[in-house]
Amino acid sequence: MPPEEELARLQVPRAIDAEQSVLGAMLIDARCVPDVMSKLRPDDFYMRTNREIFEVLFRMFNRFETIDVVTAVNAMKREGVYNEQTSLTYLRDLVENTPSTANVMDYVDIVLDKAVLRRISDTSAELAELARAEGSTAAEVLDVAEQRIYAIRQGRSAKGLTHISLVMANVYNTIRARQESGADFPGLSTGLIDLDRRITGLNNSDLIIVAARPGVGKTSLALNIGVEVSKNSGKTVAVFSLEMSKEQLGTRLLSAEALMDNKKLLTGRIAGDEEWGRLALGVASLSSAKMYIDDDSSLTVADINAKCRRIENLGLVIIDYLQLMTSAGGPTRSQESRQQVVSDMTRALKLMAKELNVPVICMSQLSRANENRATGQRRPMLSDLRESGSIEQDADIVLFLYRESYYEEDTENPNVAECIVAKNRHGETGTVMLEWRPEFTLFRNLAISEEDL
Repeated sequence: MPPEEELARLQVPRAIDAEQSVLGAMLIDARCVPDVMSKLRPDDFYMRTNREIFEVLFRMFNRFETIDVVTAVNAMKREGVYNEQTSLTYLRDLVENTPSTANVMDYVDIVLDKAVLRRISDTSAELAELARAEGSTAAEVLDVAEQRIYAIRQGRSAKGLTHISLVMANVYNTIRARQESGADFPGLSTGLIDLDRRITGLNNSDLIIVAARPGVGKTSLALNIGVEVSKNSGKTVAVFSLEMSKEQLGTRLLSAEALMDNKKLLTGRIAGDEEWGRLALGVASLSSAKMYIDDDSSLTVADINAKCRRIENLGLVIIDYLQLMTSAGGPTRSQESRQQVVSDMTRALKLMAKELNVPVICMSQLSRANENRATGQRRPMLSDLRESGSIEQDADIVLFLYRESYYEEDTENPNVAECIVAKNRHGETGTVMLEWRPEFTLFRNLAISEEDL
């Protein structure tokens, strides 16, 4: 291969002409600036001068300043990136050499394409170095590879500092979007109105722990929420069940969806055309939901993370339940305390929620401590979380389920459940009252009347 062809082959992917045309179009016609800003970030530019100019224009845009050559010069001087010998000439050249402002988004796509190729190239080099490093395992390298590729696909840098102006731009745009939507809360709806208002819905990057004693209904609550999100948000829900099989979960989901006694579904004693019709409608409704179920009982957090990265339009992850998860270290960690292992897993779950940028609901068992307390004092508290104080530390929201009928057979309100918000990074704690229908494995808003059944 001739030297010039070898050099061309090794060149870093870039499109200087496209970068210059994007900047020129922004200086010529301020109307195209919002569209450009919605797609490009400073690190998408390869040439340092172009990157610095774009950073200046980006901050001007966030300050609602007029953008043209004169104002850009003033801003560059103010920010210390103006060169008396070259900057003004370069800005004028950008304006004069831009082919057409009408094609600016085509130029943007070219810049983005080259930026992605550079990130893939950088990631490949990093992975090659990691693979050759002494002590690296295939599992570790694969996990890093999936993280990096996922970050590139999501249009995010895998790591690095972010200027506060970019953060403020995202915060401002988020607030505007919330205002325009008119929603009562920013997160995904659980379908339980009072709970949504208390925790502001299910918010991206949140780790939400749902804890209760066995049989109180934590799996049912999570599944009820999962169906609501999968049917009404347009997002996909991933359910990882380490305890129950797919068919067992499916039966529970169908019981709640068709409002049919779970025992009838387990025994197959469906009576008459009316019940078969309800069953068919329930099957059809659930079949159209954007929900995927995995019942592998040996999953680690890394396994779940890797599977979730491959799901398009992911909106919510549900894990049932924490204490059944396998440690990533496997047998080599058998000597460590279970408390330390669970601590590591809760930390990994929080990091996963941040990386995937979706809410993660994870069920957890409670210790028997509350059962040893006196009648009337058995409501769970944070100290009852089983095996790890780090659950309280890592979780953004901790929900406890409590039913008086679980402990007392003779109770005035056997179908009332308390959802205790014991920790809430987004607002107040407190108790939300819910209706519990055990025959349907269903939690509902308490305000729903009997006639609605």
